[in-house]
Amino acid sequence: MIADLKEFLDEKADFYNRPEFIENDPIQIPHRFSLMQDIEIAGFLTATISWGNRKSIINDAAKMMELMENSPYDFVQNVAAKELRTLENKSIHRTFNGEDFREFILNLKKVYSKNESLEQLFLMKEDEENFFHALERFRNSFLGAKKHRSHKHVSSTYKNSSAKRLMMFLRWMVRKDKRGVDFGVWRNIDQQFLSVPLDVHTGNISRKLNLIERKQNDWKTVLEMDSVLRKFDAEDPAKYDFALFGIGVSKDF
Repeated sequence: MIADLKEFLDEKADFYNRPEFIENDPIQIPHRFSLMQDIEIAGFLTATISWGNRKSIINDAAKMMELMENSPYDFVQNVAAKELRTLENKSIHRTFNGEDFREFILNLKKVYSKNESLEQLFLMKEDEENFFHALERFRNSFLGAKKHRSHKHVSSTYKNSSAKRLMMFLRWMVRKDKRGVDFGVWRNIDQQFLSVPLDVHTGNISRKLNLIERKQNDWKTVLEMDSVLRKFDAEDPAKYDFALFGIGVSKDF
């Protein structure tokens, strides 16, 4: 049964991991850019609002890019305080409002004043086997000490969150293959440590396939899924995100 499940998931991952996937997925937003910093800013902001209807996510992420004059890195580096204030009353995506967007831009500005890439904030330490600590370090570095309502939009693994949106962003930036969907622009993080982004949909599909048993969609369940998927493909476990997502959309069991 395990061998059959691996074969099934490998087949589905192969089928869905192709350029056609981009057209209807939020990953299309960072695919509009070629500069690494544009890709990672567009990817991070798009991943941040990736909950709810996919069409709405894409439309609202495109709206953020327009507000950044479709040059996110240049905008982050050079935007004036007065211009940022005009964002505060904008409607962005559900509970992620203009005030949150403004704060995220300020945080990105701070990050890029000290780092060439967002990758620096996600680096793992030598003895770590997953992103549990790295994501919390990122959260603390990105948000800083000042309390703000936008903090709720960056999940905390230390609070047992599955951190689905951050894991999705990491997949986009880190995974390297020749299929043209994920970017693989970050060179200092090994894709063997990636996990499948866990949410209601991937969780439900995984339970139907008996990949996981836990009922909650939390970090402990991420680890449970890792324990299986990393045996299926130790070098590229996150590729199974394509399989689980595709099976969920097509209901192809």
